[in-house]
Parts: sequence; C-alpha cells; structure tokens
Amino acid sequence: MEIGQKVQVCRLRDRVSGDIVNKLGKIGIVKDFKMTDGSGVGAIVEFDDNTATWFFEDELKPVS
Repeated sequence: MEIGQKVQVCRLRDRVSGDIVNKLGKIGIVKDFKMTDGSGVGAIVEFDDNTATWFFEDELKPVS
C-alpha cells in the first residue's frame, strides 16, 4: 500500500461509530500512515466527501 493509492474498505475489525460503518465498501485514497497501538500500521484514507479516517491495512484492499 502506498500514499496516493486508491483503496476500498472491505471489512471492519472492531466496533466503530456509524459514520465509519458507512464507509464500508467505499473507495478512498491513502493520504498517510499511522502507527497503531503496537499491533501494526494503519492507513489514513480520504473519501470523496472530504472526510478522512484511519483503517488497519487488513481492512483495505487496493482498487485498480
């Protein structure tokens, strides 16, 4: 996964707010990376509606 790459939210690992649940299946662009609580790296994804949030890498899949 690289900055600028298009990705789709394919699953959600944890319980999250309704705003984030609505991102399931949506396509966005990786804007940056974030260190998580020691269990890996997350990707900050920005969507067409100009919102951004972070996801674990295994919650995202590349879009060609």
